[in-house]
Amino acid sequence: MRDLKTKAIVLKRTDYGEADRILQLLTPEGKKSVMAKGVRREKSKLAGGIELFSVSEVVIHEGKGELGILTSAKLLEHYDAFVGDLELLELGGRLMRDASRRAEQVDSPEFFNILRQSLQAAQKHAPEGSETRWKELLAAWASMNMLAAAGEEINLKYDVSGEKLNSENRYMWDIENVALAPHEMGRVTADHIKMMRVMASTPLEVAMKVSGYGELMDEISYIARCAEKATSL
Repeated sequence: MRDLKTKAIVLKRTDYGEADRILQLLTPEGKKSVMAKGVRREKSKLAGGIELFSVSEVVIHEGKGELGILTSAKLLEHYDAFVGDLELLELGGRLMRDASRRAEQVDSPEFFNILRQSLQAAQKHAPEGSETRWKELLAAWASMNMLAAAGEEINLKYDVSGEKLNSENRYMWDIENVALAPHEMGRVTADHIKMMRVMASTPLEVAMKVSGYGELMDEISYIARCAEKATSL
């Protein structure tokens, strides 16, 4: 038995009994299921630290079973931008479901880092409006990086035939082979590939500072969605 002190994002909350909740947490140490005893009582000291769309510092008592006991929870960051924006709320829910599913398959601290960066960026950029298509960039960045953390990164070096991607060529996304294929009428250009390489290798905030990315998002979003769908089958 041990006490684990770590940071956590609440992925799901389920009421249990008269006053308890079972929580699914995403931490740098992986996905954890814990019991928060008495958390639904009015004077619970845990309640303020298990909000959705938040990062908290928690202490989990881990025993022999799969369900740990949450003994402490302190709110560090709360992202209230999700509360009043239905589109953003839907996006946030999708990101958390994806992170939860990926963390079940692969034990990597990157899922926590990716989700936290996504929540932080949404909180920062929500007041600016959607004219820059930042929500699409956020979604595609998160998908691409979660795929990479799961060992299923999008191939941005070679095409379906194993040839190096050429800046002079145009490409289309080959759904069956999950890769780019040369095509004279393809809509994917060197600019799209360059932007995706930036997204795959830099923090989200850096990618958001690239000038003119909005013009590239139709194709990039499509590729990210297709790659995500292919690995979810």
